[in-house]
Amino acid sequence: MARDTAARGGDARDGRAANERARKGTPRARWLAGLALAALVATGLAGHALSKPPSLPVEPLAIAVQAAPIATFHPRKDDTRFGALLYRGGLRLTSPFPGFGGISAFHLDADGAHFLAVTDAGLFLRGRLVTEGDRPTGLADVTAAAILDQTGAPLAENNRGDAESLAFGPQNVFVGLEDVNEIWSFPGADPLGQKGKPIPVPAGVKALRDNLGLESLVYVPSGPLAGALLGIGEVGATNGADLPGFIIGGPKPGSFTIPKSGVFSATDAALGPDGELFLLERHYAVSTGVSMRIRRFQLKDVAPGAVLKGDILFTADMGYEIDNMEGLAVTVNAAGETLLTLISDDNFSPIQRTILLRFALAKD
Repeated sequence: MARDTAARGGDARDGRAANERARKGTPRARWLAGLALAALVATGLAGHALSKPPSLPVEPLAIAVQAAPIATFHPRKDDTRFGALLYRGGLRLTSPFPGFGGISAFHLDADGAHFLAVTDAGLFLRGRLVTEGDRPTGLADVTAAAILDQTGAPLAENNRGDAESLAFGPQNVFVGLEDVNEIWSFPGADPLGQKGKPIPVPAGVKALRDNLGLESLVYVPSGPLAGALLGIGEVGATNGADLPGFIIGGPKPGSFTIPKSGVFSATDAALGPDGELFLLERHYAVSTGVSMRIRRFQLKDVAPGAVLKGDILFTADMGYEIDNMEGLAVTVNAAGETLLTLISDDNFSPIQRTILLRFALAKD
């Protein structure tokens, strides 16, 4: 027994050391340290550290969130231009609240300040993004609450906790649940503490592969698709297949396709001010770590049977200050520039980070 306890203590120390090296090092150093942690997880010794929170607040609960600045997007360069994007700043976010993390979708109001997010533990997060100009400096007034079903119980208690997508309609908020391929509707603009209900979805949505379902939801407020939800699956029928898109409701329901871009899979989408559809994509492999990509399409091209053609705005790998980027919000600043705000899902892992990044779309 003593020998077993000592071995476990050494493993725990190794895990903490890897976590500390990762926290202080470059993105690639964090990834390499993550491989050491992954080995511990494989043996079952660090499984608890990677688990989702055991309980969620039913009533809205104020929580504290600390923010540390990410001054440069590339740790060894002072560049601000990356592809078609201009870096405006970033934050590393932490909180003593055990339910903070796993952020899978992120929405900013038109004022660019008030946000709503969902996590893959079945939680809403509401608050205010504090900025100096366009540069994010922190989160304030943050409140957390479980996503509730029709009875007022947390959806996570009914195996419906994996919230991955979020969209705002004029009278309600929509949340996509990946583990069961459902979309739930919540009344009003503030869903915290509100009871939700599922809405009908196309058969193609229900047929999406397990844990590879609707990662992106967008509400279309005007135009030929006014009133419709656009849903985009994480991957297609196979890992190499094109991405499936769905027009849910509205005057022209149907499906469309987004050609797969290399190894990348969809994680979130948002509409821009000039009729653009921005798509955030992500890839992970043990051999290369995590990478991300942003593509842009035209909303006017979305129609039943359409195959969208877009352009790549930027691609980043572990050489940049990224993590598992899963949330995307698009707003416009006072100068008329389009701002893209991204947030990562840390999977409740000590080796990953919750980071928020902001870019402006270059006008050229």
